[in-house]
Amino acid sequence: MEIKYLGHSSFLIKTKNARLVTDPFDPKMVGLKFPKIEADIVTVSHQHQDHNQSQLVSSLPNEEKLLIDLPGEFEKKGVKISGYLTYHDAEKGKQRGENVIYRIEAEGISILHCGDLGEIPDDQLIETLNGIDILMVPVGGFYTIDSTKAIELIKKVEPSLIIPMHYNHSRLNQEIFTNLNDIDEFLKKGGWSVDKPLSKLIIKAEDLEEEMRVVLLEISG
Repeated sequence: MEIKYLGHSSFLIKTKNARLVTDPFDPKMVGLKFPKIEADIVTVSHQHQDHNQSQLVSSLPNEEKLLIDLPGEFEKKGVKISGYLTYHDAEKGKQRGENVIYRIEAEGISILHCGDLGEIPDDQLIETLNGIDILMVPVGGFYTIDSTKAIELIKKVEPSLIIPMHYNHSRLNQEIFTNLNDIDEFLKKGGWSVDKPLSKLIIKAEDLEEEMRVVLLEISG
C-alpha cells in the first residue's frame, strides 16, 4: 500500500488494484493546488468546500468512480469501506453538522480517516473500530478536535501509525485557516519526535509494529 498526502484532509491511497482519494478540496478555498488525479473510490466526510470536491477526481478509463459520502458498508476492487456517523463539533452537530469517519480496509491494513471530527466518539463506536492500524487524525483545532483531543483519541484507538492532518502551515489560505494550530503543538503535546516528512508512505501489513509512531507526509505537488 502507498499513501500520499494531497493536503488538508485529502490523501491518495493506492493498493495493488485500486486508487482511493479522501476529502478532495477546493484549491481556491484551501490555498493549495489540487492535483489532476484519477481514482476508483472517493470518500467525502462532509459537505464543506474544503472536503467535498469530488468532481476534481476523475474516473479511471472505462469505469465510473464510486463516490461515498454517507455512513454504510461499501466495497470495490478489494477495498472495503465502512462509514460511521459522527459530528463536526462538540454539540452533536448544532454548530457545523455531521461528519462521517471511514474505516478503509485493504491488503491486511485497516485505516481510519476521521474527516473533520469535532468530538471524541463514544466508547461503543471506539469498540466497533477495534483493530485500526493507521489513524488519519485532524489535530489543528478550531474546526475540528485539537491536539489534546487528538491525543485522547489516539490513546483510545491505539493505532500503529498516526498520520496528522488538517493543521495550519504557511501554504494554507490564512484568511480562512489562520486559527488552526500548526503541527508542532501536536508533536510537543504528544512527546513525539519525527524524522523528516516523507514524500509517501509505503507500508505492508507485516511492516506494522506494536510501538506507536507518528508519520508526517509532505504535501504532494
